[in-house]
Amino acid sequence: MDVIPQGYLRQNVDRVRDRISRAAASARRDPKQIKLISVSKTFSAALVGSACQIGLKDFGENRVQEAVNKMQHKFSRPIQWHLIGHLQSNKAKTAVEHFDWIHSVDTLKLLRRLELTATESGTAPRILIQADLAGEPTKHGAQIDEIRQMCQFANTCKAIVVKGLMIIPPASKDVELVRPYFERLRKLRDALVAEGAADKTVLTELSMGMSHDFEIAIEEGATMVRVGTAIFGNRTRGSSQQ
Repeated sequence: MDVIPQGYLRQNVDRVRDRISRAAASARRDPKQIKLISVSKTFSAALVGSACQIGLKDFGENRVQEAVNKMQHKFSRPIQWHLIGHLQSNKAKTAVEHFDWIHSVDTLKLLRRLELTATESGTAPRILIQADLAGEPTKHGAQIDEIRQMCQFANTCKAIVVKGLMIIPPASKDVELVRPYFERLRKLRDALVAEGAADKTVLTELSMGMSHDFEIAIEEGATMVRVGTAIFGNRTRGSSQQ
């Protein structure tokens, strides 16, 4: 089990929140408009519990079953669970039954599956469409034309609610090189709303920005930032850092 002193967590969270506030101020935005998602993938339920005790309430997980196992833990306060990793259609039912938010919906077929299973389960998860704006073959994401179709389908849904878009840009040590992808996602969202592909009250969220680049994302309109390493420290296993 990972053991991280609560004082260390608190210092890290304070630093992250300060970074969020400064980035929001530079963009003339209210920091309260930006949701901090603590990426707890690969870390234990006990550590999530410690993070809850210092005020964190939104946690991001990559793998459905790993997250479901953590959810069995008794936490000191209610948690909003976010699925930020790739979702396979055969796990759609489990996902809609356990997650409050699913950020990584990347095909119309999967969106239809989630609507069906959520209707059957009587749940109403909030959905983000993952966009592919770089054409990277190793990453998931929908192309612009399919995103438009997904938004149009979302307008007919009775169970799920599509709330916005998400992106994982190409990795770069130079954060300015990722800025254009954040900017393009925001402009895509605005264009979809303007052309009527989605209702204005629906596409309100932009999930973009991780530990090393979330300030840039906030400057470009992020409403959700996914931060793991800057809060919990480096991982010894699992997928790429967030």
